[in-house]
Amino acid sequence: MTDQDLADAFNRNNAPFARMIGVRFVSVSKDRIEAELDVTPEHCTIPATLHGGAIMAFADNLGGVGAFLNMPEGSLTTTIESKTNFLRPIPVGQTAKAVTAPIKLGRTVQVWKTEVFDGAGKLAAIVTQTQLIMAGRDQAGA
Repeated sequence: MTDQDLADAFNRNNAPFARMIGVRFVSVSKDRIEAELDVTPEHCTIPATLHGGAIMAFADNLGGVGAFLNMPEGSLTTTIESKTNFLRPIPVGQTAKAVTAPIKLGRTVQVWKTEVFDGAGKLAAIVTQTQLIMAGRDQAGA
């Protein structure tokens, strides 16, 4: 399966919240995820710039996808920590672009870094998140 095939599959089957806010995958692989989010007035704070929570949700979705692609089949993942540095605003009307890559791919803990860029390609935020990898119900014997 190509990176574009994976992106198309995640666009069709993305988490409901990520679909609602408009996350679009551009390229997906086990070691790099690229996605976009059009900044609409509904995503904004005052003044009309992308809300910090929207940036964090965008990045969290990408890190979760990365964890999913790198965990054993049947496992579950959840975010247990997330930290964001906000560096510049992304105004309404622009498209935020994000690139996510793993920092650590452990057996039970994964750490992912997402860089979010404004429409001009300038770095707007850096999000580092930790994903816990857990046995699924079938693996745990429940």
